[in-house]
Amino acid sequence: MLPENHGGKGMRGFFVAGPYDDGDPVTGHYYEAASPDPARAQVWGYTARLSCRAGERLRLHAVSSAQEARLTIARDGLTPRIVLDTVIPTRFAPTPADCSVRGCDWPLAFETVVPEDWPTGLYTVTLEIEGHRSLGMFVVKPARPVASLALVLATGTWCAYNDWGGSNHYQGLTGPTGGDFAAEVSLLRPWASGFVRWPGDAPRIPHASPLLSRPRYPHMEYARANGLSKKYASSGWAAFERPFALWAETQGIALDYLTQHDLHADPQLLDGYRRAVIVGHDEYWTWEMRDHLDAWLDAGGELARFGGNFFWQTRLSDDLATQTCYKTRAEAEDPMGATRRLTSYWDHPRTERPAVATMGLTGSMGVYAGWSRCAAHGAGGFTIYRPDHWSLAGTGLGYGDVLGAGSRIFGYEVDGIDYEIRKGLPYPAPDTGLEGELTIVALSPATTLAHHTGRHDMDHFIGTLDAEEVARTIYGAVTPETLGLASRGNGCVAEYRRGRGTVFNAGSCEWVAGLIARERPVEVVTRNILLGAWGSR
Repeated sequence: MLPENHGGKGMRGFFVAGPYDDGDPVTGHYYEAASPDPARAQVWGYTARLSCRAGERLRLHAVSSAQEARLTIARDGLTPRIVLDTVIPTRFAPTPADCSVRGCDWPLAFETVVPEDWPTGLYTVTLEIEGHRSLGMFVVKPARPVASLALVLATGTWCAYNDWGGSNHYQGLTGPTGGDFAAEVSLLRPWASGFVRWPGDAPRIPHASPLLSRPRYPHMEYARANGLSKKYASSGWAAFERPFALWAETQGIALDYLTQHDLHADPQLLDGYRRAVIVGHDEYWTWEMRDHLDAWLDAGGELARFGGNFFWQTRLSDDLATQTCYKTRAEAEDPMGATRRLTSYWDHPRTERPAVATMGLTGSMGVYAGWSRCAAHGAGGFTIYRPDHWSLAGTGLGYGDVLGAGSRIFGYEVDGIDYEIRKGLPYPAPDTGLEGELTIVALSPATTLAHHTGRHDMDHFIGTLDAEEVARTIYGAVTPETLGLASRGNGCVAEYRRGRGTVFNAGSCEWVAGLIARERPVEVVTRNILLGAWGSR
């Protein structure tokens, strides 16, 4: 796991090509893994839990080719605060072939009781020996609310995308052929390179390839060339939550740090907070996470969501260490495939719990924008329809203006809803599954379909498969009509009233790009949402 501004040298040798690599050096299956050679300079580690409170034990499991390693723990921020810098004994141990599914089962290398003076935050864990360094992370959550805002980290999606060891919910080493994505993934393994920290020049995902040419993916080109996970820009602390947290720090906005895993396990986690924040890419949720969030919203909670792609139902093991999502194989393979708990789309008819019921928007209404051939040459921002909405106060934007186009905040995955236009204003369509009033403030088109005009500009990475899967799962069959329904979508900025609570949903993963670029209207809206008195009921 590379430190910031590291060029990747010395790391590439740890990358392995999957047995069913598609042959493309950029989009094919390649992944990081420990070397079986005990003489190879290497040090890897993972914490036994994603989060802990002061007074609880932090346990670090590790392997190394050296007899000792330098361990540095620091609270991440504009100026990282080192809380521990020591040398620990380490040793080599074998890594199971199915480590990404069942866990690495490495020896305990270090443990400590979390001191009271470690404030809430995301803590990096750096392990270093001569010739190799790796990064891990964990969260210190507060014993009781300290800040007025609770940042809920999208750890379900972090787990889904982490490809260290060879398998995640996208590609893998499982199944009859040994080349299927993993329906189960383990937390008990290192984080892939780029999930904890990015090199300073690493590109974000949105990219508009020249028209009539084969689409390119600069972030994956960079990843392959510089020793990062191909999923580094899709998920993880470094991709979305870290830029948001650094921006909040510049604004003097204090945050308490929690995880989705905490939300799953603790129905009272958000009690005491008036407002919570989700940032970036929160694609994967358990039934329990939604139950606990819904209850908090219905009791009057306010959720500020600057994120996109609310999409898949997952399950967690009792120890929270294993996440299950069969995705498009759920009906055939999931042991709970005949029940509402099947780990497929939230909008699968069998769940009877549409995504919009919680968030007001859904990832299955559009999804992609700003990359491949999916609305890549679109506006790049949200087109404003209701400029008088309280969230836009102070921006100066009017009807038809575009919010965030300069920094391309609209992408790479977005959430929307079926809508209709009446007298120039969008309204949610009837029978969408909403459980309250939704006000659409802004929206732009998105699609699941990577269009092409011929073989010369065909995209083999996204292509037509996503649109076909949505058509089959949600609409029952792949026909020209259902393919159109699945591929004509949108992403929205919307206010959703549920129970006595509210979700303000800026439905795009890349909202943080506007904060990174310090684009003034995006910053103004973000401050309005985080700090303002929300609209009258």
